[in-house]
Amino acid sequence: MVPYARIGFTMGSVFGYLVFGILADWFGRLPVLILSVLFILLFGLSVSLSTNFAMFVTLRFFEGFCLAGIQLSLYILRIELCPPAWRFAMTILDIFIILVGRMLLPIVAYFWSHWWALQWVILCPLLLILPYIWIFPESLRWLLATQQYSKANEWIMKNVPRNNHADIKQQSDQLLAELQKVLQKKPKKTWLLKIIGTNNLWKNVIVLCINSLTGYGIHHSLTMAVETQIYHKFYANYSIMVAIAVMSSTAMCVTVMMMGRRWSLLFFMVVTMLASLLQLGIIDLMGKKMAETNFLLDTVAFAFSFIGMISSHAVTNLSIFYCAEITPTVIRGGGLGLIMACANFGIVTDHVMDLNNQKGFFLHHVLFLCCTMICFILILMLPETVGQCLPETLVDGDSYTRYTTLIRRKRKPSAPRTSPSPHPPIA
Repeated sequence: MVPYARIGFTMGSVFGYLVFGILADWFGRLPVLILSVLFILLFGLSVSLSTNFAMFVTLRFFEGFCLAGIQLSLYILRIELCPPAWRFAMTILDIFIILVGRMLLPIVAYFWSHWWALQWVILCPLLLILPYIWIFPESLRWLLATQQYSKANEWIMKNVPRNNHADIKQQSDQLLAELQKVLQKKPKKTWLLKIIGTNNLWKNVIVLCINSLTGYGIHHSLTMAVETQIYHKFYANYSIMVAIAVMSSTAMCVTVMMMGRRWSLLFFMVVTMLASLLQLGIIDLMGKKMAETNFLLDTVAFAFSFIGMISSHAVTNLSIFYCAEITPTVIRGGGLGLIMACANFGIVTDHVMDLNNQKGFFLHHVLFLCCTMICFILILMLPETVGQCLPETLVDGDSYTRYTTLIRRKRKPSAPRTSPSPHPPIA
């Protein structure tokens, strides 16, 4: 019954990322955030009042659906608010805040042992997001990119004088004359499907989709060796998963600062590929050896699984962040939602394996191992985004191309060629 509940919640997140991503591009980031909070409070409280298992799974589906809208809208707002030098630092800070919440969850569950009471306690902090509609304005970057100049003008007139201590009233006549020309334009919003008409952007998005799917898919495939070592020890398993996430985020922070986005993603993908390949060989070897040597092989398999889970976790988080920087503002919600949906679909494959009691695990592992080998080649197609501004339109996003790492030789200037004389030389 537990795998069915997990599949319902995760599939709700998959559809939530896709739907709310499109809605965020059409109606704004802030309305999607507030709408998601209101509905998750409704469905979350309804889950605690479930009378049967079918009702519980259905409500968990919609709870995951709304939670995806909250995570997606907050991610976009943070990316579009930060300058280029602060985008990655704020993303890492957000990841560590989430991990602190995961560390505190067992303590909260200790004091509220009933699951319905724990459900209510977890939902209470979401009430703090509702005042965001008055505290935080809509993304100015999105308003300008979609040509909603009237709303952008209201935002500028309200916030710029207050934050910069400037008096705009003295220049109001000149500003109104200039803004009147653009305020008459109608808002221009873009569908995610228009990405098909680009030359490079659609390739980058597909590469990152495969990376995120592979990262979380093989991450949960690698957990088999960990769960066999600490079987039926829930708190030990949970603590190891949180520790892996902490070490993965720390390693991702260090490598990105040293090597940039693309080479860090390639490094973590290579580590994931090697760890999963070695673990697969050890599992095959364990079936041929005697029981006396299995303890050593279990320990080695646990070590490779631990390393592979750290790197695969970093692959998915870095792919999501990469997509937020590459995708233009007009379709950033849909593009980022597509990447996050692929990542959660990788989690669904692991829950499906649990339904069959891990039957077909070897095929599942080999499939994602082949995906890591494909991703190793595809990552080289991605551009580097360190220090670059976010693209606003499809044209801006399509201009992000990969720069070659080969040093071109400078051609020496040749001597000027003299034009031939129209007359033959005199003998």
